[in-house]
Amino acid sequence: MSAYERLPLRLMTSTALASALSGATMTWRSRLDTGHWAAATNAVSHWIWGNRALRRNSVTTRETGVGAGVHTASALLWAVLFEALRLRHKTPTVATAVADAAIVTAVAATVDLKLVPHRLTPGFQDRLSNRSLLWTYAAFAAGLALGSALVARR
Repeated sequence: MSAYERLPLRLMTSTALASALSGATMTWRSRLDTGHWAAATNAVSHWIWGNRALRRNSVTTRETGVGAGVHTASALLWAVLFEALRLRHKTPTVATAVADAAIVTAVAATVDLKLVPHRLTPGFQDRLSNRSLLWTYAAFAAGLALGSALVARR
């Protein structure tokens, strides 16, 4: 099976793992930074619900559910870029997967935190410490690389 034929599986796997690992890390770090598990995930829904979502701490379908959905959609966007980078390698390796994941995550963090207007930021940066942001983005990169490695083993 060619790399292009495996692309849907690779894209689904890298999206799922990047979203799940960074989402779980964001939730853990949110509890440490704010005392509330859902605060950072809720903040992601500010794309839809505005600044009110940035202040919501409790788990709700409205903010938490939408925040998780937006986070996953964002992971899909960055996974597309990641998988495009993966296709440029004639012989992809774990090392190139880690390097590509680091590149995409650095681009994502720069775009998310420095280049877009506040309304288009992830929102969780308003609820998490800089250390927690680092943990969250590192988990995202790990999810991308791990997804690539898992599909390569099949």
